[in-house]
Amino acid sequence: MTQQTHEPETHDPETTEPPTTEAERYGPAPHGPGSVATTTTATAATAVTTATAVTTATAVTTNVPTATAAPAPVTKPAPGRDARRPGPAAPPFPPLAEPRPLGEHRVWPRTFHDRLTAPLPGLKALARFAREGAVRPGPEGLTDISRLPCAPAPLPRVDTRTLAVTWAGHASWIVRIGGLTVLTDPVWSRRILGTPARITPVGVPWESLPRIDAVVISHNHYDHLDAPTLRQLPRATPVFVPAGLARWFRRRRFTCVTELDWWEGAELAGVRFDFVPAHHWSKRTLRDTCHSLWGGWILTDTAGQRLYFAGDTGYGHWFSRIGRRYPGIDLALMPIGAYDPRWWLRDVHCDPEEAVRATLDVGARRMAPMHWGTFVLSAEPVLEPLTRVRAAWEKEGLERADLWDLPVGASKVLE
Repeated sequence: MTQQTHEPETHDPETTEPPTTEAERYGPAPHGPGSVATTTTATAATAVTTATAVTTATAVTTNVPTATAAPAPVTKPAPGRDARRPGPAAPPFPPLAEPRPLGEHRVWPRTFHDRLTAPLPGLKALARFAREGAVRPGPEGLTDISRLPCAPAPLPRVDTRTLAVTWAGHASWIVRIGGLTVLTDPVWSRRILGTPARITPVGVPWESLPRIDAVVISHNHYDHLDAPTLRQLPRATPVFVPAGLARWFRRRRFTCVTELDWWEGAELAGVRFDFVPAHHWSKRTLRDTCHSLWGGWILTDTAGQRLYFAGDTGYGHWFSRIGRRYPGIDLALMPIGAYDPRWWLRDVHCDPEEAVRATLDVGARRMAPMHWGTFVLSAEPVLEPLTRVRAAWEKEGLERADLWDLPVGASKVLE
């Protein structure tokens, strides 16, 4: 679990963002027959300057009338929820890129180290971790395993206008949107490499799933990319993956793999899938550190219903930018666990308070916590993420009904 530094460099962007607020930018590459994805590296001096500018630009998205419109009456916002709640959705800024073709074969840089937003740990940090870093909670932190919320139930009935989510555990969701059933980072295995077995069962048995129309993958870590689970899917299942990861799927004979760069999108049966940045990294073997990209996904149906799956991420400047490009997010699936020790994991995993802040930054109306209560990946007590996220939500003065803190196996339908 490690980290990343500055914003991506520009590779022939289709959209341009104002230099005063978007000093470093990643725009999607133009596409067409024989297109090649390329990356141009910024100088170190530019990276430092822009990183400083970006850090200070963390304003929450607001929706302002155009210059020709009459100004609305000024009212003092109530404290808490009303002061920070998103208003009506503004147009995306900058406009979204044209969708890329499904299953397109592309050429990428050998490494995406330039996309890191914090440096990976060096020898000094590794030595400190070996000396003092706890990777598992003590016995007292495991005493609440029996109290972890788990309530498997049948999936809700839906139609093409429904947005519904079911939490299978960790970062695995069954998302119903625009008439499609989409799996996020599906991990149905009892164990993953390097961790103890799951502490809660999978929320939905594999045999109870409806037909899967698509899969989205946030990055290649073993708790998000699980080969035994993916082997159970038909090889014609459309899969949306980060840049550089299609080869892994094609080696396993998946035939419709669409890999995207940050801020790029593709469409399937009227639902748009956009890949967005995250503060994280990638690694699956000793020799492939950051050889594929990492990020989150925005899913938007034809009616404008919009869901944000954050994947794995630390807190940082990307969230406000995502909110500007994708206004009107109805629900954010946000990671809240695997954050302790903080000095080791801060750059790549949000803690519960940061997850609430990130939800506000992207302008989401609701938040569903994830990435906790399934695998023991770090040192915090197993029930602590839930209690802290509830307290943080209340402290912000947000509506309790908008925190979808689902038990494993439970579902919620957007009314």
